[in-house]
Amino acid sequence: DNKLVSLFEKRSEEKEVFLKEKFKSATLISLVIFKTSLTIELIVPPEVNTPIVSPFSVFLSIEFKPFTELILNSFQGITPATLISFSTHLCKKYLNPKKKKLMVIFRGINLDYFNMNNTLEKKLNILASNWKINKKNFIILLPGRLTKWKGQEIFIESLSLLIEKHNKNNFHAIILGSNQGREVYSKKLSLLVERFRLRNKITFVDSCKEMPLAYKLSDLVISSSIEPEAFGRVAVEAQAMNKPIIASDIGGSRETVLNGRSGFLYKHNDQKELAKTINKIMEMDKQSLNLIGKQGRKNVEKKFNVDQMCQSTFTEYKKLLK
Repeated sequence: DNKLVSLFEKRSEEKEVFLKEKFKSATLISLVIFKTSLTIELIVPPEVNTPIVSPFSVFLSIEFKPFTELILNSFQGITPATLISFSTHLCKKYLNPKKKKLMVIFRGINLDYFNMNNTLEKKLNILASNWKINKKNFIILLPGRLTKWKGQEIFIESLSLLIEKHNKNNFHAIILGSNQGREVYSKKLSLLVERFRLRNKITFVDSCKEMPLAYKLSDLVISSSIEPEAFGRVAVEAQAMNKPIIASDIGGSRETVLNGRSGFLYKHNDQKELAKTINKIMEMDKQSLNLIGKQGRKNVEKKFNVDQMCQSTFTEYKKLLK
C-alpha cells in the first residue's frame, strides 16, 4: 500500500539514485522515515509534501564538532514533521522547540541480553583467565574506544591518586576498547601507565564479544568522558547488569544515572574527584553495593527498555499516518 517507507542511510551512488527515482511517485508515500538527518537534503525533492520523521543526534565530542553545524543545517527548506532525539540534553543544547516538533525517546537496550542471570559462570571464568584477572581484587572496568575525549588519561591518573592519596591497592582496572588506528594516543596511554607504575594494576583489552561478561566480571564501571556523551550506553548497560556506575556529570549521563542511587556523577575532567568517588564505592559494604545494583536495574527497566523504545517510536509514526 506504500503506507510506510523506511529509508536508511545510503552510501552507494546506485542506491541514492534508486531512492530519488522512488520520489518521482511521492504522491503515493504517506510517511518518510530517515535514519539520519544528513540524507534528507540528498534524497528528498523540495516539492515533496510528505510528513518526514528524522532522529536527531550529533557527535558532541571535539573530534566530531565540524559535523554538528552540517547536521543542523542539512534540511535546506525541508522541515521534518517530527524530530526524535534520544536525549533531552541534545534538544536543549541544539534545537529550538518553537521551530520544530521535538520528541525525546530514550535509547533502549536488550534487557535479556544485559542480564546478570543470563551469563554462564564457566564463560566468566574463561574470560578472567584470558585477561589474567584475579577475581579476588576489586575489578574496575572502563569500556570505550581509545580516544582522548573518552577520558582514559583522567582515569589512569585517578588510579594513581587512588593508591597515593587513599591507600588502595587491592584493585585491578580493565581499559576495554580498540584504538581504531590511534596508535599515537594508544602509546601515550601506555607511557602514562609506566610513568605512574601501574603496569600491574591496569590491563588493556582490545575488544570483547560478549559485553555482559565484561560487566559481570567487574565490581565497578566507569564512564570518564571529558566531553558530553549524546546518550552514553555504558552507563545504561552497567546499570542493567546491576553494577554501580561512576560517570562524568555532563551530557546524557545526567539523564541515565540516578546520582547517589544507581551510581555517582563526578565533576568531569577532574581526576581527584574521580579517585575520591572510586574510593567511596570501594569502601562500601556488599549490601550497599547490591542495593545500588538493584536501583540501577530498576532504572533501566523503567526508562531504557528496547521494547518500550520501539513502541514509543511506532506510536509516533502512526500519529503522522492519520
